[in-house]
Amino acid sequence: MSSDYVTLWDRCLSIIKDNVQEANFDKWFKPIVPLSLDNNVLNIQVPSYFFVERLEGAYLPLLKSTLCRVFGNGIKLRYTALVIEKPKATVTQDSTNHSIRIEQQRKKTDAQPSVTVADPFRQPEYCDLDPQLNPVYTFDSYYSGESNKLARTAAESIASDPGNTPFNPLFLFGESGVGKTHLIQAIGIKIKENNPRARVLYISSHLFLVQYTNAVRNNTVNDFINFYQSIDVLLMDDIQEFAGKQGTQNTFFHIFNHLHQNKKQLVLTSDRPPVELDGMLPRLLTRFKWGLTAKVERPDYELRRNILMNKVVHDGLAIPEPVIDYIARNVTDNVRDLEGIIVSLMAHATIFNREVDIDLADRVLSNSVKIEKKQITAESIKDTVCGYFNIEPRLLQAKSRKSEIVQARHISMFLAKKYTELSLACIGDVIGKRDHATVLHACKTIGERMAVDKSLKAALGEIEELLQK
Repeated sequence: MSSDYVTLWDRCLSIIKDNVQEANFDKWFKPIVPLSLDNNVLNIQVPSYFFVERLEGAYLPLLKSTLCRVFGNGIKLRYTALVIEKPKATVTQDSTNHSIRIEQQRKKTDAQPSVTVADPFRQPEYCDLDPQLNPVYTFDSYYSGESNKLARTAAESIASDPGNTPFNPLFLFGESGVGKTHLIQAIGIKIKENNPRARVLYISSHLFLVQYTNAVRNNTVNDFINFYQSIDVLLMDDIQEFAGKQGTQNTFFHIFNHLHQNKKQLVLTSDRPPVELDGMLPRLLTRFKWGLTAKVERPDYELRRNILMNKVVHDGLAIPEPVIDYIARNVTDNVRDLEGIIVSLMAHATIFNREVDIDLADRVLSNSVKIEKKQITAESIKDTVCGYFNIEPRLLQAKSRKSEIVQARHISMFLAKKYTELSLACIGDVIGKRDHATVLHACKTIGERMAVDKSLKAALGEIEELLQK
């Protein structure tokens, strides 16, 4: 079998290529070179340590199943990360139990591959540094609203002129799933588009911690610092994970100072603002506040609806607008939940051969988010609409023809028909002492205006959100 490992690996690549997008296959699998097969251990050559982390994070299940299928059960995988000079790092992955061992081999051997790339812990030439960016996370795919307007504006400014804006560092904070990772990677992607030679690196704080721990263990901290001080744009996620890690914080402090003094760009994210980061060195917290601190809020109703509509259009899905509205009103926490609900909804519709409607959406949402059913009445609708437009409810029953009162009356009738089971006559009596024909006309008028009046549509969305609270 050993003499045929290249052929077998090519067979693995054929299977993998059928299961991933072409761009991702070219990025994550084409660079891999099979080196040897000994004692059921396949040794493959990869560009860097970062490459291994990202490859496993995204494709380990696919890689494992494919290897077992082609090479047989019990196959083990060893990664050899190429370097310019020693030390050489070998990461061993056991496909049966996912255990990883990193060995520093300082003595050069005859078996060392002749092709080399940059060692991430050495300072010399790093032309091919992998920025670790997800190509999906662009500014074009990042939907904007009032909840993220400040953060996005600052991000676009940085992407146009990194290191030369007042936003250095840019410190973004907010709850999980609101789009912080997407936004900072969009910065990196745009910078690389404008300047392909820029040394951009996206990294999680957790991975930074692991790398630092290994550097301490192997007495290579200086090389570790030199590598990070060579970065032009450092994008670091979840900085709150440094809390209580004094050694890591001290090292990052020196890296931060060097980059900032040399007008290199830093972008950091956290789940809380600097003032609430306990367990952090005061001198580091001070530096976090040197630039712009911006909160990324939970997406509002209009942004949630836009995200859903764009996903539906992009993926060519057939989901009625009332279902989109229902999801947007009830899934309020983060963007990831919205996308997950759409996937679950279409899966349920396909598997159970169900029509995509409110009932199915309610069933899917009940398994994912907590929906508190609130009794919506014609009276509560009238009060909410009048409160929104700052109008006395009693005026809806007056004979006034002022445009703002007429609009509030029509919207109240429209929503009462949508959310209650009252007859048109009952709605007319409760809302404005009008007959059923008036209610019918009001509903038709609002429906037609929504198709052409964006401000009215937005106002209705905000009122409906208020009704759910």
